[in-house]
Amino acid sequence: MIIVDNALAKRAAENRPIRVGLVGAGFMGRGLVNQITNSVPGMDVVAIANRTVATAVRAYTEAGLEPVEVSTTAEVDDAIAAGTPAVLGDAFALVAAQNIDVLVDVTGAVEFGARVTVAAIDRGLPVVTMNAELDGTVGPLLAERARKAGVILTGADGDQPGVQANLLRFVKGLGVTPLVAGNIKGLQDEYRTPTTQQAFAEKWGQDPYMVTSFADGTKVSFEQAIVANAFGLTVGKRGMYGRDHAGHVDELTTAYDVDELRELGGVVDYVVGAKPGPGVYVLGTHDDPKQRHYLNLYKLGEGPLYCFYTPYHLCHFEVPNTIARAVDFADAALTPPAGQLVDVVAIAKQDLKAGHTLDGLGGYDTYGVAEASSVTRDEKLLPMGVAEGCVLKNDVAKDAALTYDDVTLPEGRLIDQLRQEQNELFG
Repeated sequence: MIIVDNALAKRAAENRPIRVGLVGAGFMGRGLVNQITNSVPGMDVVAIANRTVATAVRAYTEAGLEPVEVSTTAEVDDAIAAGTPAVLGDAFALVAAQNIDVLVDVTGAVEFGARVTVAAIDRGLPVVTMNAELDGTVGPLLAERARKAGVILTGADGDQPGVQANLLRFVKGLGVTPLVAGNIKGLQDEYRTPTTQQAFAEKWGQDPYMVTSFADGTKVSFEQAIVANAFGLTVGKRGMYGRDHAGHVDELTTAYDVDELRELGGVVDYVVGAKPGPGVYVLGTHDDPKQRHYLNLYKLGEGPLYCFYTPYHLCHFEVPNTIARAVDFADAALTPPAGQLVDVVAIAKQDLKAGHTLDGLGGYDTYGVAEASSVTRDEKLLPMGVAEGCVLKNDVAKDAALTYDDVTLPEGRLIDQLRQEQNELFG
Protein backbone atom coordinates (compact mmCIF):
# COMPACT_ATOMS: atom_id res chain seq x y z
CA MET A 1 0.00 0.00 0.00
CA ILE A 2 2.41 2.65 -1.26
CA ILE A 3 -0.16 5.45 -0.94
CA VAL A 4 -0.14 5.02 2.85
CA ASP A 5 3.38 6.39 3.32
CA ASN A 6 2.50 9.73 1.74
CA ALA A 7 -0.70 9.99 3.80
CA LEU A 8 1.23 9.37 7.00
CA ALA A 9 3.99 11.79 6.00
CA LYS A 10 1.33 14.47 5.52
CA ARG A 11 -0.07 13.74 8.96
CA ALA A 12 3.41 13.95 10.48
CA ALA A 13 4.06 17.31 8.79
CA GLU A 14 0.75 18.64 10.12
CA ASN A 15 1.37 17.21 13.62
CA ARG A 16 -1.90 15.27 13.65
CA PRO A 17 -0.83 11.65 14.03
CA ILE A 18 -3.30 8.77 14.01
CA ARG A 19 -3.86 8.03 17.70
CA VAL A 20 -3.84 4.29 18.29
CA GLY A 21 -5.32 2.57 21.30
CA LEU A 22 -3.95 -0.94 21.82
CA VAL A 23 -5.54 -3.81 23.74
CA GLY A 24 -3.02 -6.51 24.49
CA ALA A 25 0.71 -6.09 25.07
CA GLY A 26 2.09 -9.56 24.55
CA PHE A 27 4.80 -10.63 22.13
CA MET A 28 3.08 -9.25 19.04
CA GLY A 29 1.75 -6.16 20.78
CA ARG A 30 5.23 -5.17 21.98
CA GLY A 31 6.57 -5.52 18.46
CA LEU A 32 3.79 -3.30 17.11
CA VAL A 33 4.40 -0.58 19.71
CA ASN A 34 8.09 -0.53 18.87
CA GLN A 35 7.37 -0.43 15.14
CA ILE A 36 4.95 2.49 15.31
CA THR A 37 7.02 4.44 17.83
CA ASN A 38 10.33 4.18 16.01
CA SER A 39 9.51 3.60 12.35
CA VAL A 40 6.10 5.08 11.50
CA PRO A 41 5.80 8.87 11.30
CA GLY A 42 2.27 10.20 11.49
CA MET A 43 1.07 7.58 13.97
CA ASP A 44 1.32 7.19 17.76
CA VAL A 45 0.34 4.45 20.17
CA VAL A 46 -1.25 6.75 22.73
CA ALA A 47 -2.58 4.19 25.19
CA ILE A 48 -2.32 0.48 25.98
CA ALA A 49 -4.75 -1.59 28.02
CA ASN A 50 -3.52 -4.91 29.33
CA ARG A 51 -4.72 -7.15 32.13
CA THR A 52 -1.24 -6.97 33.66
CA VAL A 53 -0.34 -3.28 33.57
CA ALA A 54 3.37 -3.99 34.02
CA THR A 55 3.31 -5.76 30.65
CA ALA A 56 1.87 -2.64 29.01
CA VAL A 57 4.59 -0.58 30.67
CA ARG A 58 7.18 -2.97 29.26
CA ALA A 59 5.84 -2.45 25.74
CA TYR A 60 6.42 1.28 26.02
CA THR A 61 9.78 1.14 27.77
CA GLU A 62 11.14 -1.31 25.21
CA ALA A 63 10.16 1.24 22.55
CA GLY A 64 11.94 4.02 24.45
CA LEU A 65 8.90 5.71 26.00
CA GLU A 66 7.89 6.33 29.62
CA PRO A 67 4.14 5.93 30.18
CA VAL A 68 1.89 7.06 32.99
CA GLU A 69 -0.50 4.62 34.66
CA VAL A 70 -4.15 5.67 34.66
CA SER A 71 -7.42 3.99 35.59
CA THR A 72 -10.34 5.97 34.16
CA THR A 73 -11.43 7.15 30.72
CA ALA A 74 -11.01 10.78 31.76
CA GLU A 75 -7.43 10.10 32.82
CA VAL A 76 -6.75 8.35 29.50
CA ASP A 77 -8.00 11.38 27.59
CA ASP A 78 -6.04 13.78 29.79
CA ALA A 79 -2.80 11.84 29.30
CA ILE A 80 -3.27 11.73 25.54
CA ALA A 81 -4.02 15.46 25.44
CA ALA A 82 -0.80 16.07 27.37
CA GLY A 83 1.20 13.93 24.94
CA THR A 84 1.98 11.25 27.53
CA PRO A 85 1.50 7.54 26.73
CA ALA A 86 -1.03 5.93 29.05
CA VAL A 87 -1.28 2.39 30.40
CA LEU A 88 -4.20 0.84 32.25
CA GLY A 89 -5.79 -2.45 33.12
CA ASP A 90 -9.32 -1.64 31.96
CA ALA A 91 -9.75 -2.11 28.21
CA PHE A 92 -13.26 -0.71 28.29
CA ALA A 93 -12.09 2.54 29.84
CA LEU A 94 -9.68 2.81 26.91
CA VAL A 95 -12.39 2.07 24.34
CA ALA A 96 -14.52 4.88 25.76
CA ALA A 97 -11.75 7.47 25.41
CA GLN A 98 -12.45 10.26 22.93
CA ASN A 99 -8.81 10.97 22.11
CA ILE A 100 -8.15 7.73 20.21
CA ASP A 101 -8.83 7.30 16.50
CA VAL A 102 -8.64 3.52 16.17
CA LEU A 103 -8.50 0.42 18.34
CA VAL A 104 -6.16 -2.52 17.68
CA ASP A 105 -7.02 -5.89 19.26
CA VAL A 106 -3.88 -7.94 19.87
CA THR A 107 -5.36 -10.19 22.55
CA GLY A 108 -5.96 -13.51 20.76
CA ALA A 109 -8.70 -14.15 23.36
CA VAL A 110 -12.09 -15.02 21.90
CA GLU A 111 -14.53 -14.08 24.68
CA PHE A 112 -12.65 -11.02 25.90
CA GLY A 113 -11.84 -9.93 22.35
CA ALA A 114 -15.52 -10.20 21.46
CA ARG A 115 -16.50 -7.91 24.32
CA VAL A 116 -13.85 -5.34 23.45
CA THR A 117 -14.68 -5.40 19.74
CA VAL A 118 -18.42 -5.02 20.33
CA ALA A 119 -17.76 -2.11 22.70
CA ALA A 120 -15.50 -0.40 20.14
CA ILE A 121 -18.04 -0.79 17.35
CA ASP A 122 -20.80 0.55 19.59
CA ARG A 123 -18.51 3.48 20.42
CA GLY A 124 -18.00 4.12 16.68
CA LEU A 125 -14.29 3.29 16.58
CA PRO A 126 -12.55 1.63 13.64
CA VAL A 127 -11.11 -1.70 14.76
CA VAL A 128 -8.03 -3.46 13.43
CA THR A 129 -8.08 -7.01 14.71
CA MET A 130 -5.11 -9.31 15.02
CA ASN A 131 -7.45 -11.75 16.76
CA ALA A 132 -7.85 -14.45 14.11
CA GLU A 133 -9.59 -16.76 16.54
CA LEU A 134 -12.40 -14.27 17.11
CA ASP A 135 -12.58 -13.32 13.43
CA GLY A 136 -12.86 -16.94 12.36
CA THR A 137 -15.69 -17.56 14.83
CA VAL A 138 -18.00 -14.53 14.53
CA GLY A 139 -16.18 -12.24 12.10
CA PRO A 140 -19.10 -12.00 9.65
CA LEU A 141 -21.50 -10.82 12.35
CA LEU A 142 -19.03 -8.30 13.78
CA ALA A 143 -18.31 -6.98 10.29
CA GLU A 144 -22.02 -6.53 9.68
CA ARG A 145 -22.38 -4.67 12.96
CA ALA A 146 -19.46 -2.45 11.99
CA ARG A 147 -21.00 -1.65 8.60
CA LYS A 148 -24.27 -0.67 10.27
CA ALA A 149 -22.31 1.55 12.68
CA GLY A 150 -20.46 3.17 9.79
CA VAL A 151 -17.00 2.04 10.92
CA ILE A 152 -14.32 -0.26 9.57
CA LEU A 153 -13.56 -3.63 11.13
CA THR A 154 -10.60 -5.25 9.42
CA GLY A 155 -8.03 -7.96 9.71
CA ALA A 156 -4.42 -6.89 9.55
CA ASP A 157 -1.78 -6.61 6.87
CA GLY A 158 1.36 -8.59 7.58
CA ASP A 159 -0.01 -11.81 8.97
CA GLN A 160 -0.75 -14.46 6.38
CA PRO A 161 -4.49 -13.77 5.93
CA GLY A 162 -3.78 -10.10 5.23
CA VAL A 163 -0.93 -10.94 2.87
CA GLN A 164 -3.25 -13.32 1.02
CA ALA A 165 -5.91 -10.62 0.87
CA ASN A 166 -3.54 -8.14 -0.74
CA LEU A 167 -2.34 -10.78 -3.17
CA LEU A 168 -5.91 -11.80 -4.03
CA ARG A 169 -6.87 -8.20 -4.74
CA PHE A 170 -3.77 -7.79 -6.89
CA VAL A 171 -4.47 -10.98 -8.84
CA LYS A 172 -8.11 -10.09 -9.41
CA GLY A 173 -6.96 -6.71 -10.68
CA LEU A 174 -5.00 -8.53 -13.40
CA GLY A 175 -8.19 -10.20 -14.61
CA VAL A 176 -7.15 -13.53 -13.09
CA THR A 177 -9.82 -15.64 -11.35
CA PRO A 178 -8.40 -16.93 -8.05
CA LEU A 179 -9.14 -20.61 -7.44
CA VAL A 180 -6.73 -21.36 -4.58
CA ALA A 181 -5.62 -19.08 -1.75
CA GLY A 182 -2.84 -20.86 0.08
CA ASN A 183 -0.73 -20.62 3.19
CA ILE A 184 2.84 -22.00 3.35
CA LYS A 185 3.64 -23.73 6.63
CA GLY A 186 6.84 -25.21 7.98
CA LEU A 187 5.22 -27.70 10.36
CA GLN A 188 1.90 -29.46 10.85
CA ASP A 189 1.43 -31.94 13.70
CA GLU A 190 -2.03 -32.07 15.24
CA TYR A 191 -0.76 -33.69 18.43
CA ARG A 192 1.70 -31.02 19.53
CA THR A 193 1.05 -29.65 23.03
CA PRO A 194 2.33 -26.83 25.24
CA THR A 195 4.75 -29.37 26.70
CA THR A 196 6.30 -30.25 23.33
CA GLN A 197 6.45 -26.56 22.33
CA GLN A 198 7.76 -25.18 25.62
CA ALA A 199 11.40 -24.91 24.55
CA PHE A 200 10.54 -23.17 21.28
CA ALA A 201 8.25 -20.75 23.08
CA GLU A 202 10.94 -19.91 25.64
CA LYS A 203 13.54 -19.37 22.91
CA TRP A 204 11.41 -16.73 21.21
CA GLY A 205 9.69 -15.26 24.25
CA GLN A 206 6.25 -16.47 23.19
CA ASP A 207 3.31 -18.15 24.89
CA PRO A 208 3.52 -21.96 24.62
CA TYR A 209 -0.24 -22.26 24.00
CA MET A 210 -0.06 -19.79 21.15
CA VAL A 211 2.97 -21.55 19.70
CA THR A 212 1.12 -24.88 19.95
CA SER A 213 -1.82 -23.46 18.00
CA PHE A 214 0.65 -22.71 15.19
CA ALA A 215 2.05 -26.23 15.24
CA ASP A 216 -1.15 -28.25 15.61
CA GLY A 217 -2.93 -26.65 12.66
CA THR A 218 -5.46 -24.60 14.61
CA LYS A 219 -3.97 -21.25 13.63
CA VAL A 220 -3.71 -22.01 9.91
CA SER A 221 -7.31 -23.23 10.00
CA PHE A 222 -8.47 -19.93 11.48
CA GLU A 223 -6.33 -17.97 9.05
CA GLN A 224 -7.70 -19.76 6.01
CA ALA A 225 -11.29 -19.56 7.27
CA ILE A 226 -10.90 -15.79 7.50
CA VAL A 227 -9.66 -15.61 3.91
CA ALA A 228 -12.46 -17.87 2.69
CA ASN A 229 -15.12 -15.78 4.40
CA ALA A 230 -13.71 -12.55 2.98
CA PHE A 231 -13.35 -13.77 -0.61
CA GLY A 232 -16.20 -16.24 -1.11
CA LEU A 233 -14.08 -19.40 -1.04
CA THR A 234 -14.61 -22.80 0.57
CA VAL A 235 -12.60 -25.92 1.49
CA GLY A 236 -12.08 -28.94 -0.71
CA LYS A 237 -12.59 -31.24 2.27
CA ARG A 238 -12.58 -31.10 6.06
CA GLY A 239 -9.15 -29.88 7.10
CA MET A 240 -8.34 -28.61 3.58
CA TYR A 241 -6.16 -30.58 1.17
CA GLY A 242 -3.06 -29.79 3.23
CA ARG A 243 -0.36 -31.56 1.25
CA ASP A 244 3.37 -31.86 1.92
CA HIS A 245 5.49 -30.36 -0.84
CA ALA A 246 9.22 -29.71 -0.60
CA GLY A 247 9.50 -27.94 -3.96
CA HIS A 248 8.63 -24.43 -5.11
CA VAL A 249 5.05 -23.19 -4.92
CA ASP A 250 5.10 -22.71 -8.71
CA GLU A 251 4.94 -26.50 -8.93
CA LEU A 252 1.54 -26.52 -7.22
CA THR A 253 -0.11 -25.45 -10.49
CA THR A 254 -0.22 -29.15 -11.41
CA ALA A 255 -1.31 -30.41 -8.00
CA TYR A 256 -4.98 -29.42 -8.22
CA ASP A 257 -7.92 -30.55 -10.32
CA VAL A 258 -8.91 -27.31 -12.06
CA ASP A 259 -12.41 -28.53 -12.90
CA GLU A 260 -12.98 -29.40 -9.24
CA LEU A 261 -11.72 -25.99 -8.17
CA ARG A 262 -14.05 -24.27 -10.61
CA GLU A 263 -17.01 -26.35 -9.45
CA LEU A 264 -16.28 -25.43 -5.83
CA GLY A 265 -15.87 -21.76 -6.72
CA GLY A 266 -12.33 -21.65 -5.34
CA VAL A 267 -10.79 -22.98 -2.14
CA VAL A 268 -8.46 -22.08 0.67
CA ASP A 269 -5.62 -24.48 1.40
CA TYR A 270 -2.17 -24.83 2.90
CA VAL A 271 1.05 -26.62 2.02
CA VAL A 272 3.80 -27.83 4.35
CA GLY A 273 7.46 -27.37 3.46
CA ALA A 274 7.16 -25.51 0.17
CA LYS A 275 9.53 -22.79 -0.90
CA PRO A 276 9.66 -19.86 -0.52
CA GLY A 277 8.22 -19.99 2.96
CA PRO A 278 6.67 -18.95 5.18
CA GLY A 279 4.65 -16.94 2.70
CA VAL A 280 1.42 -17.31 0.78
CA TYR A 281 0.31 -18.19 -2.73
CA VAL A 282 -2.65 -17.71 -5.04
CA LEU A 283 -3.40 -19.94 -8.00
CA GLY A 284 -5.77 -18.66 -10.65
CA THR A 285 -6.94 -18.93 -14.25
CA HIS A 286 -7.41 -16.39 -17.03
CA ASP A 287 -10.26 -16.69 -19.54
CA ASP A 288 -8.70 -14.54 -22.26
CA PRO A 289 -6.41 -16.57 -24.58
CA LYS A 290 -4.62 -13.38 -25.66
CA GLN A 291 -3.71 -12.63 -22.05
CA ARG A 292 -2.69 -16.25 -21.47
CA HIS A 293 -0.17 -15.77 -24.26
CA TYR A 294 1.28 -12.78 -22.41
CA LEU A 295 1.34 -14.62 -19.08
CA ASN A 296 3.34 -17.38 -20.75
CA LEU A 297 5.73 -14.80 -22.19
CA TYR A 298 6.15 -13.35 -18.68
CA LYS A 299 7.26 -16.78 -17.40
CA LEU A 300 4.09 -17.78 -15.55
CA GLY A 301 3.66 -20.87 -17.70
CA GLU A 302 1.02 -22.13 -20.09
CA GLY A 303 -1.79 -22.46 -17.54
CA PRO A 304 -4.55 -23.20 -16.92
CA LEU A 305 -3.37 -22.36 -13.39
CA TYR A 306 -0.94 -19.50 -12.82
CA CYS A 307 0.95 -19.07 -9.56
CA PHE A 308 1.42 -15.80 -7.69
CA TYR A 309 3.14 -15.72 -4.32
CA THR A 310 4.55 -13.52 -1.59
CA PRO A 311 7.60 -15.15 0.02
CA TYR A 312 7.19 -13.70 3.52
CA HIS A 313 4.71 -12.41 6.07
CA LEU A 314 5.98 -9.72 8.41
CA CYS A 315 3.15 -9.63 10.94
CA HIS A 316 3.37 -6.51 13.13
CA PHE A 317 5.65 -4.65 10.71
CA GLU A 318 2.76 -4.13 8.29
CA VAL A 319 -0.08 -3.49 10.73
CA PRO A 320 0.44 0.31 10.59
CA ASN A 321 -0.54 0.09 6.91
CA THR A 322 -3.85 -1.43 7.97
CA ILE A 323 -4.40 1.27 10.56
CA ALA A 324 -3.82 4.02 8.00
CA ARG A 325 -6.00 2.29 5.40
CA ALA A 326 -8.85 2.03 7.89
CA VAL A 327 -8.62 5.55 9.33
CA ASP A 328 -7.66 7.63 6.30
CA PHE A 329 -9.16 5.64 3.42
CA ALA A 330 -12.02 3.62 4.98
CA ASP A 331 -10.43 0.59 3.32
CA ALA A 332 -10.52 -2.78 5.06
CA ALA A 333 -7.52 -4.98 4.38
CA LEU A 334 -9.61 -8.06 5.11
CA THR A 335 -13.28 -8.26 6.09
CA PRO A 336 -16.14 -10.68 5.36
CA PRO A 337 -18.88 -9.10 3.20
CA ALA A 338 -21.57 -11.60 4.16
CA GLY A 339 -22.05 -14.80 6.15
CA GLN A 340 -19.75 -17.57 7.29
CA LEU A 341 -18.56 -19.91 4.54
CA VAL A 342 -15.81 -21.76 6.43
CA ASP A 343 -15.67 -22.53 10.15
CA VAL A 344 -12.97 -23.93 12.39
CA VAL A 345 -14.32 -26.93 14.30
CA ALA A 346 -12.90 -28.67 17.35
CA ILE A 347 -11.34 -32.13 17.04
CA ALA A 348 -10.26 -34.22 20.03
CA LYS A 349 -6.48 -34.26 20.39
CA GLN A 350 -6.70 -37.15 22.84
CA ASP A 351 -9.40 -39.43 24.24
CA LEU A 352 -11.63 -37.19 26.32
CA LYS A 353 -13.87 -38.28 29.17
CA ALA A 354 -17.33 -37.07 30.18
CA GLY A 355 -17.14 -34.42 32.88
CA HIS A 356 -13.87 -32.98 31.58
CA THR A 357 -13.63 -29.21 31.03
CA LEU A 358 -11.98 -28.40 27.72
CA ASP A 359 -8.84 -26.29 27.82
CA GLY A 360 -8.02 -23.45 25.45
CA LEU A 361 -6.65 -22.98 21.96
CA GLY A 362 -3.29 -24.63 21.49
CA GLY A 363 -3.84 -26.80 24.55
CA TYR A 364 -3.89 -30.50 25.31
CA ASP A 365 -7.51 -31.33 24.47
CA THR A 366 -8.40 -30.14 20.97
CA TYR A 367 -7.09 -28.93 17.66
CA GLY A 368 -9.02 -26.99 15.05
CA VAL A 369 -9.68 -27.85 11.40
CA ALA A 370 -11.41 -25.88 8.68
CA GLU A 371 -14.83 -27.10 7.57
CA ALA A 372 -17.53 -25.77 5.26
CA SER A 373 -20.08 -23.87 7.33
CA SER A 374 -22.95 -25.78 5.75
CA VAL A 375 -21.48 -29.00 7.16
CA THR A 376 -20.82 -27.33 10.51
CA ARG A 377 -24.49 -26.39 10.77
CA ASP A 378 -25.86 -29.70 9.48
CA GLU A 379 -23.74 -31.79 11.85
CA LYS A 380 -23.97 -29.36 14.80
CA LEU A 381 -20.16 -29.29 15.00
CA LEU A 382 -18.61 -27.35 17.86
CA PRO A 383 -16.67 -24.29 16.68
CA MET A 384 -13.14 -24.18 18.03
CA GLY A 385 -13.67 -20.59 19.12
CA VAL A 386 -16.36 -21.59 21.62
CA ALA A 387 -14.82 -24.88 22.83
CA GLU A 388 -12.76 -23.52 25.72
CA GLY A 389 -14.51 -23.98 29.06
CA CYS A 390 -17.14 -26.37 27.72
CA VAL A 391 -17.86 -29.42 29.90
CA LEU A 392 -18.14 -32.76 28.14
CA LYS A 393 -21.41 -34.67 28.51
CA ASN A 394 -20.05 -37.68 26.62
CA ASP A 395 -16.76 -39.46 26.06
CA VAL A 396 -15.14 -38.31 22.81
CA ALA A 397 -12.53 -40.42 21.06
CA LYS A 398 -9.24 -39.04 19.79
CA ASP A 399 -9.59 -37.40 16.35
CA ALA A 400 -13.40 -37.29 16.56
CA ALA A 401 -15.17 -34.02 15.84
CA LEU A 402 -16.93 -32.52 18.85
CA THR A 403 -20.56 -31.44 18.51
CA TYR A 404 -22.83 -29.18 20.51
CA ASP A 405 -24.55 -32.35 21.72
CA ASP A 406 -21.30 -33.44 23.37
CA VAL A 407 -20.91 -30.40 25.64
CA THR A 408 -22.51 -28.07 28.12
CA LEU A 409 -21.65 -24.45 27.33
CA PRO A 410 -20.52 -22.09 30.08
CA GLU A 411 -23.26 -19.71 31.12
CA GLY A 412 -23.42 -16.06 30.16
CA ARG A 413 -20.78 -15.93 27.42
CA LEU A 414 -21.07 -13.24 24.80
CA ILE A 415 -19.39 -15.41 22.18
CA ASP A 416 -22.25 -17.91 22.31
CA GLN A 417 -24.81 -15.13 21.92
CA LEU A 418 -22.92 -13.72 18.95
CA ARG A 419 -22.58 -17.12 17.35
CA GLN A 420 -26.33 -17.70 17.63
CA GLU A 421 -27.05 -14.25 16.26
CA GLN A 422 -24.71 -14.87 13.35
CA ASN A 423 -26.42 -18.15 12.51
CA GLU A 424 -29.83 -16.52 12.62
CA LEU A 425 -28.71 -13.57 10.51
CA PHE A 426 -26.90 -15.50 7.80
CA GLY A 427 -28.11 -19.08 8.31
